Formats: sequence, C-alpha cells, structure tokens
Amino acid sequence: MPPDQEPNVIELDIKKLMMDSAVITSGLSLLFIAIQYICLKDFQFSLWSMLSGVVLFVILYIVLIILHEAFHLIGFMIFGGVPYKSLKYGVNLELGIAYATTDQLLPNHAMKKALLLPFWTTGIIPTIAGFYFNSTVLLLAGAFLIAGAVGDFAMYKELRKYPKKALVQDDPQLPKLYVYSPQKKKLSQK
Repeated sequence: MPPDQEPNVIELDIKKLMMDSAVITSGLSLLFIAIQYICLKDFQFSLWSMLSGVVLFVILYIVLIILHEAFHLIGFMIFGGVPYKSLKYGVNLELGIAYATTDQLLPNHAMKKALLLPFWTTGIIPTIAGFYFNSTVLLLAGAFLIAGAVGDFAMYKELRKYPKKALVQDDPQLPKLYVYSPQKKKLSQK
C-alpha cells in the first residue's frame, strides 16, 4: 500500500525515447560492425548468409526482448524481495512496448538495480559474445538491446535524485514511476 502522501511522478516521453533509441541503435550497430571488421578482418558476405542472418536476428531479437522484461521481474524479486504473485508481464500494443511490473513498492536502490539488470544480461552479454564468436547477428542484437534500455536509463537517471530508501511504485500500464520520499521522524518534545 502506498504511503499516505502525494508521490513525485517520473513519466517518460515515449516518442523522444523511441527517437533516442533509433539513433543509439544505428550508431552502435555501425560502431560494432566497424570494430568487427577492423579487428577480426573476417567479415564475409553472401546473399544466403544475409537472409539466414536476418531470420536469425529477428528470432534472437524477439527472444531477447522477452528476456529483457523477464530480467526486470527477476530483479524485482532478487533486489526488491517481491513475491512472484505480485509480478505482471505483457505487451502494450497501443504504445508498442513490452512491459514487466509489480504491484509492490520497492526501495529506490532495489528499483534502480532492477531497471538496469536487463541492460547487462540482454545487451552487454550478447555484444561480448558477438565479438568473441565473431557473430554479426549477436553484435546487432546486442546493439538493439543496449539501445532498447534507453527508457530504463532515463528512469534510473531520474531515480538518482531521490534517497535510496524512498519507495517506488511502478505504474502497471504506462512508463511512469511514483516515488514516495521517506518520512522524517518527528522528534518528541519533552
């Protein structure tokens, strides 16, 4: 149950985030492919490899988006101690986003960790694997998922303004957080 106070609201501008994500995706994709070409010098191209790569990329991208949201849920449970039954997962077709949420309040420090967990697991790890295995598909999937975490980073940035013990409620339908500052205890007068 939320504290008996008015929350501070953190609301994201979806259109701006989508533009930022598109720019970051393009930049990272070009950067990763350039690094792959310069460092590994084993960049091969054929029509068959391109078509199979596109199919593999689409499948991998969908799987990683699902895992991205699942890692938010895992973060809520691990860092925030919320029960499994309080978790919700789905897709908002109107906004064109997948979401993972909980109806439980989390301490600010736990919410920040839960916000960034998917960045590491579905963005950075595939990118490292892409360089290690010289896989353009993994590199591009990593670039897309790193850029896809732009909203998580925007919320993280806003949450840094609040004390770590502030309580955070995730909105069940919109990219919005409600932050309740910790109550200061009144000193009793003698």
